[in-house]
Amino acid sequence: MTIARVIVDVPSRDTDRAFDYTIPERLQGWVEIGSRVAVPFGPRKLQGIVIGLAEDADVELAKLKPIEEVLDALPPLSPELVELGEWMSRRWLCPLTVSLQAMLPAALKGRSEKYVFPAAGAQWSDEETARSGGLLLALRKGKPLKLAMLLQQYPEQGAALKRWLRQGRLEERQRVEDKSSGKTVYTVFPADAETLLKAVEEIPARASKQREVVRYLAENNDPIAVARLAAEASTTSATIRSLEERGLLEIRSVTEERDPYADRDFTASNPMVLTPKQATALAPIVDALNERSSEAFLLHGVTGSGKTEVYLQAIQRCLELGREAIVLVPEIALTAQLVERFKSRFGALVAVLHSRLSNGERYDEWRKIREGRAQVAVGARSAIFAPFSSIGLIVIDEEHETSYKQEESPRYHAREVAIERARLHGAAVVLGSATPALETYEAAAHTRGGSQSGLGKIGYIGLPERVANRPLPGVQIVDMREELKLGNRAMFSRSLAAAIKDRLEKQEQIVLLLNRRGYATFVMCRSCGYTAACPHCEISLTYHRGSSNLRCHYCGYSEAEPKTCPSCESPHIRFFGTGTQKVEEALAEAFPGIRVIRMDVDTTTEKGSHERWLTEFRERRADVLLGTQMVAKGLDFPYVTLVGVLAADSALRLPDFRAPERTFQLLTQVAGRAGRHELPGEVIIQTYDPEHESITSVQGHDYQGFVERALLLRKQLGYPPYGRLIGVTFSHESAAMLLSIGGQFASGLRERAMELGIRKEFDSTGASALEVLGPVSSPIARLKDRYRFQCMVKYRGDVDASLLVSRVLGEIGEAAKRGGVQISVDVDPQMML
Repeated sequence: MTIARVIVDVPSRDTDRAFDYTIPERLQGWVEIGSRVAVPFGPRKLQGIVIGLAEDADVELAKLKPIEEVLDALPPLSPELVELGEWMSRRWLCPLTVSLQAMLPAALKGRSEKYVFPAAGAQWSDEETARSGGLLLALRKGKPLKLAMLLQQYPEQGAALKRWLRQGRLEERQRVEDKSSGKTVYTVFPADAETLLKAVEEIPARASKQREVVRYLAENNDPIAVARLAAEASTTSATIRSLEERGLLEIRSVTEERDPYADRDFTASNPMVLTPKQATALAPIVDALNERSSEAFLLHGVTGSGKTEVYLQAIQRCLELGREAIVLVPEIALTAQLVERFKSRFGALVAVLHSRLSNGERYDEWRKIREGRAQVAVGARSAIFAPFSSIGLIVIDEEHETSYKQEESPRYHAREVAIERARLHGAAVVLGSATPALETYEAAAHTRGGSQSGLGKIGYIGLPERVANRPLPGVQIVDMREELKLGNRAMFSRSLAAAIKDRLEKQEQIVLLLNRRGYATFVMCRSCGYTAACPHCEISLTYHRGSSNLRCHYCGYSEAEPKTCPSCESPHIRFFGTGTQKVEEALAEAFPGIRVIRMDVDTTTEKGSHERWLTEFRERRADVLLGTQMVAKGLDFPYVTLVGVLAADSALRLPDFRAPERTFQLLTQVAGRAGRHELPGEVIIQTYDPEHESITSVQGHDYQGFVERALLLRKQLGYPPYGRLIGVTFSHESAAMLLSIGGQFASGLRERAMELGIRKEFDSTGASALEVLGPVSSPIARLKDRYRFQCMVKYRGDVDASLLVSRVLGEIGEAAKRGGVQISVDVDPQMML
């Protein structure tokens, strides 16, 4: 008997292994690797995923429990995705069920009932109908049938059902409690036109409406919704159903697919003539596609150099080879613009996957991919798991962005998943950026080597010039300390205010960046020094003027705007710092009549809001696009000639060794929004630290110089890409408990390393070493009423630090569990807070 090896959906170290179940006869042929199943687990019935099949087991068959139910007609995960999930579990030290669940669309995770019914226009031969044992007769009655019932009543038809589902002659839908099921429409499938024309004469003259319907169907011989047919023929559904009794048509229940772009018309576009530099950049990518070679490339192109057209033409070649492509973008705001480009070029072959779609829309787009009706997937981080079967190309745009790293378990990085998935498929990977991450840049083939990033060898492709040799914008740095000395206490320097006035007169457009939302960043009493802070987190509250409340951006706590000091009852309560709301108000005061679009988390919560705001700006219904970092990347507007950056140094002082790199990347990216077309661009950066190299390097568009200096410092300190990090965070209501458990972890890891002879000091020789820093209080010491301590494991060379960390956590696991300490592990963390 075949045994199924099942990972149950319990994200615990204790259950992070496969459990064996028998496959009952009625489910033989239905259970495959990647199938979701319902299984008995102790006193409960749990979901699980089949990760392997075997003909025998290590225990007696009589002791094994049977699988109770198969939850999907077709497995939602392929064997390749299961293998990828196993690799992710090892790579990021998370339970296997967590990595597998991350690949499933949200609609599949809710309680649902699966239904099967014939696809529109599907046909079967008389022989197939006869061999189906009544199955096809039951299905063709038009009413969708429950999958569970079909498995029960027609167990011998499993192979045929799966074949018809894969051929697209049958469709599988689900009704889910979260309303992700589609809209069901009764649809008319008419007989052929010749039969209908003959029948007109046989219908009695008094049944004139029936005659009209039949004539209409003879002339328009495609399937049509009952409601629409009734409207077209000015009749009722009862008249239409009477024609079904005459055998002239068939009425079936059809589920309409949810298309988030159904109301959009995309004008078809053709490939552009590439510049010589673009053609040179495309050549090695095409070579890798032709050879089915799993190579990775860094496409390092300045802003406006035409990277997107290189992506498009590489994808075109990929599709010509009969293969599929995935395109990742870091921001939902970018998705709308890229969808326009990709839908215009590849039409219905494009599926879109991102979090602002409803669960139902995402499920339908995911199903389009799985059923082979889409060959290109465009989306944010999780689109890397698109269920393609023959991937040829994976593109990661703005590859340096931290949003590609998931901050909850599984804490995967999409860049590494892309490289591993490409290896499994023999696909090419293109990592595009004007400001590549230092780890990617160092791993690229042209550099000195010595990278510890784990990315492997990456080929380097440069695009150092803008299309049509358009100049990069001039960058002016304004020292806000000097503005204060001269008596200017406004948030706009004299240079920026004059430049905004000039663009308004010329009817050109402006982008303003302030990477802080809200109205004021903190609230303080000028009498006693009280500062409004979150009672659950060690963080100050941000004032939001529109809702007149103070809000914690970490746990969501909010309280009403104070009129007097809660501590001393003084009326001298003041709002300090500047957020995007305050800038919007200041623009209206300084430039009466100015039209401002503000884009931040507070204004883009509604579905479609990103696209709506950007469309308004593109159509020049606004003068200024003001926002946080979501306005800094990838956006392309021909009339933007001025970019202003407020508080450019706001992130430089964060306790994170990547803070200078991220500041340089953000400023370079937003500067690249100016002067991308015929009109020249200008950038004005306001700062209180004008000498910092992250800012001065932007002025000279000097990526190379900045990187060389940053890499030298990283090498001296043993930070990535010359060393690796694993962050281990402990949280509990008691700080003393954290010190105890954190101390046990740190000392246990040091002892393990000493036993293996691993050095604890980093030196210039590059020898293997492992150092444990901590436990110390985290930069944000308390979140959601729990204190946080962290240990940072820094290592390099031939050290399997993940294995060591996993073993030590296993040794202290029981003590941590008894004490109620929560432990999270982040391999190669991107955020140090």
